Amino acid sequence: MILGELKKKKLPDVPGVYFFLGNNGEILYIGKATSLSDRVRSYFGDGLSSARGPGIAVMIKKAKSVDWRTTDSVLEALILEANLIKKYQPKYNIQEKDDKSFQYAVITNEDFPRVLLVRGKEFPNKLKTKNYGLKTAFGPFPKGGALKEALKIIRKIFPFRDKCLPASGKPCFNRQIGLCPGVCSGEIGKKEYKKTIWNIRLFFGGKKKEVIKNLEKEMKVRAKKKEFEKAGEAKRKIFALKHIQDISLIKGNGDEYQKENFRIEAYDVAHIGGSGTAGVMAVVSGGLPDKNKYRKFKIKRYRGANDIAGLKEILERRLAHKEWPLPDLIAVDGGKAQMNVAERVLKNNNLKIPVVAVVKNKRHRPERIIGNPRLAREHEKSLILANAEAHRFAVKYHRNIFRKQFDIK
Repeated sequence: MILGELKKKKLPDVPGVYFFLGNNGEILYIGKATSLSDRVRSYFGDGLSSARGPGIAVMIKKAKSVDWRTTDSVLEALILEANLIKKYQPKYNIQEKDDKSFQYAVITNEDFPRVLLVRGKEFPNKLKTKNYGLKTAFGPFPKGGALKEALKIIRKIFPFRDKCLPASGKPCFNRQIGLCPGVCSGEIGKKEYKKTIWNIRLFFGGKKKEVIKNLEKEMKVRAKKKEFEKAGEAKRKIFALKHIQDISLIKGNGDEYQKENFRIEAYDVAHIGGSGTAGVMAVVSGGLPDKNKYRKFKIKRYRGANDIAGLKEILERRLAHKEWPLPDLIAVDGGKAQMNVAERVLKNNNLKIPVVAVVKNKRHRPERIIGNPRLAREHEKSLILANAEAHRFAVKYHRNIFRKQFDIK
């Protein structure tokens, strides 16, 4: 029996990919795991059919053996799983989900290629209608959320272009937070950017060792030319690849990914002379906006231009939603007064969540962050991003309210 074989084999407690094999060694199903031992053993608990579906229950009955490959991280397990599913087309992986709902990581065929996430049902028509052209596609990835999280990790190591216009002369927002290498602002040429795209292709192809080898070679060349800043950047990327911190972890009872990101919630209030007052919450998770978590609050309790009272109402109403996950850090737009009111609301709710305030200059641009200096320093880019997103979202919501109040079309 396969269960007896599992007990003898003692699967390792590390990330990797596992295979359920049939009578003749054919691959019936491929999955990924944070812990191979825990993940595979979970198939032999009670209620398998209800938890995984009848197809998987049938597959387990047919399986005669199990095999696995270990990886250095969950991210690499995700990529390996997609490559192996594409190669072997296991019967029970294909049955589990229509391939039109799968997702692909796509590199476009342009002078400065984009890296995009595209659904199977849009692929490749979306690329044609947008006139991007297709260079390379990786996938299919059965779980779109997992692929989205993977791209977040990869983009922090290898910043890439997705939307901005090359050589526009104006840095895009992603450039300002370090997620675009400067394609828009002209800070990087085609040859240099091509190296970045090549390393991304290699990584998605499961060739991390080759990527590290390329970077080590580049680091030595840069150092020899006394280009120490660029040599240091290559060294940083090598370290990041060797110490990948997975933003997403696989849940114990399914193939879904559970985000374990550092969550920042940013709050802002917008109005014109107290009219059309609107408040919002923006969320940045793992260094990127999580727009599905943004929330709007139409101020109800207070009238006039009272930002402090408006912020107090927003936070009190937000904290009443016990079903929403609590943030690791809160950012308010303003200064000491806004930070103090946020801290009082948290104290009244018996919560110990750190609060910082983003102070603006006369041109309404971030000047400094006050509050916990360590958190402000460690999460500076994410805090500026969260504050900018909250402001943008608040202004947009306020305009909608204002138009309705005064019947402006």
